[in-house]
Amino acid sequence: QVQLVESGGGLVQAGGSLRLSCAASIRIFSSYAMGWFRQAPGKERECVAGISVTGANRYYADSVKGRFTISRDNAKNTVYLQMNSLKPEDTAVYYCARGPNTGWTKVYTDPSDFGSWGQGTQVTVSS
Repeated sequence: QVQLVESGGGLVQAGGSLRLSCAASIRIFSSYAMGWFRQAPGKERECVAGISVTGANRYYADSVKGRFTISRDNAKNTVYLQMNSLKPEDTAVYYCARGPNTGWTKVYTDPSDFGSWGQGTQVTVSS
């Protein structure tokens, strides 16, 4: 079975930083694109960052460009989201998700493309 376990969420003041980790229990982890999504109450779930199979290509939502960095360590079956200069509007539940194993250089942003999801980790940014 595919298991994705997020960690690293918490409460931080505006301007602070957090690093989210997603440990994946999956065979051939390096074959899958990965992504980070977030959802705030009353808001649509949105992709904040995506990464291709090799990590060569990345996607960032306009709202987080220059502040967030997605990376992966295929040897550790782990994907990370480094979040700097956090703002109150970043407050949400953040989810790690496993994407397709096709399109080796492609990043994905549509939730329907992702087949497995973690339970989510809460990030709260105070002003």
